[in-house]
Amino acid sequence: MAEPNLNSFSAFPEDVQFCILSFLSPTEIANFACTSKRYAPLCQNDSKLWYSLCDRRWGSKTQINKWGDGQISYKLLYKTLNKWENLIGFWRRCGQSQQKETVKPPSLVFFEWGSSFLSGWRVSSSQNAYCVIKSPFLLISISPEGEIVNYLDPEGQNKNKLFGDLGYLDMDVVPVNVNFIGDSHFSVEENVNFAYRRSLSSGNLKGEDSGEDIVSVASGSPGSLPETLEIYQYYANRMSPGADRAIRRQRRREKEKQGKKRWETEHFLKIVDSSPTLDRPLQGLWKGICEDRKMEFYLVAYDEFGISCRRVGDLSERHSRSTPVFWTSDPTFIEFPFPTEEEYLYDTRIHIQPPEAENSDWDFPIENDAVSRIMYINSSYDLVILGVEGASMNPWRVEGRVWQYRNGTFGFGFLRNHFIVDLKHIAKNGCLLDIPGDL
Repeated sequence: MAEPNLNSFSAFPEDVQFCILSFLSPTEIANFACTSKRYAPLCQNDSKLWYSLCDRRWGSKTQINKWGDGQISYKLLYKTLNKWENLIGFWRRCGQSQQKETVKPPSLVFFEWGSSFLSGWRVSSSQNAYCVIKSPFLLISISPEGEIVNYLDPEGQNKNKLFGDLGYLDMDVVPVNVNFIGDSHFSVEENVNFAYRRSLSSGNLKGEDSGEDIVSVASGSPGSLPETLEIYQYYANRMSPGADRAIRRQRRREKEKQGKKRWETEHFLKIVDSSPTLDRPLQGLWKGICEDRKMEFYLVAYDEFGISCRRVGDLSERHSRSTPVFWTSDPTFIEFPFPTEEEYLYDTRIHIQPPEAENSDWDFPIENDAVSRIMYINSSYDLVILGVEGASMNPWRVEGRVWQYRNGTFGFGFLRNHFIVDLKHIAKNGCLLDIPGDL
């Protein structure tokens, strides 16, 4: 009789086997399950293996056992969170807003983990110095039935309304579809089919008959798009009795739904490099007080042409690509010690301070006075050729400086005036900074 191979995977206790498998990817687990029939049940164990996979990857960020009220499979949860994890971080609105005047879509959105959902927040400037306002925007979660549920707060007024005890149907929020277009682009559109289905359900509970022979499709399933639903309904209704009459009713119903829409489709692009690195110290999202003493958000990006800085709000406007705040094709720093003229240039400038500076209690950060490096920048893409008649602009008006401070932040200014705009971090280690109140 052959002795058992103590080095065989089957020789390990079951708990050890689950522990080993939990370090594999889903593809690797599927391949392993194909090696032997005895391993297939092991790889399909939801409460042990797939729970361990979810807990190992996201257990420190969210409460795994609370998603879907604990009634969904962990394999489904893993598949869903693996897709949604890319949402974490900053996104900016793409294109001009189509919303009504009463609804103000955010230019900057920040996603983070909740206890049993992903929460998307509007990020806007505050009247209080460098503080940032964080207001509710979007909630993404899973129902106990395993369906995707997305709800949007069009006004962003009440945190507890959207991110509280998930009492969705009784709240003044908008059901939406979140459609992913690759890894760096998603759209948010109102789920009008969901609202209409709710109204039909309410009527049926009262014993009312709509009298329509229209085939309807339940919304909210992952990856479903209204265009797909409309195509399906069109062909299904053409084959049903009284098709022409049903199609007319359906078109009338669609017009009614369009008239009741509370949210127009908006697109958002991911801000991939939102934090500085050692090689790119100016990169990322920053906040600073402008010449009008209001706070703005800035995005500094590196590319093959150099460095460019733009206001986040301007990125959503028309012709914004040609209007940087500053740019340079030579991202080389001047190291300490600095030439005398550069020291004079910095010392004769005024740091723009928030309105709170008028209060005697305000103390401007002293560490900004320690400049570690200087970079030459420009404020326009207009070409300047010295000594050539018809040059587009005086170089004195477009030339400027970036002063990097020892604490890692920086300020910028231009020779045409005597101001310095000091920029600070918006977030650090995945958390928003300077949030007032208890948000």
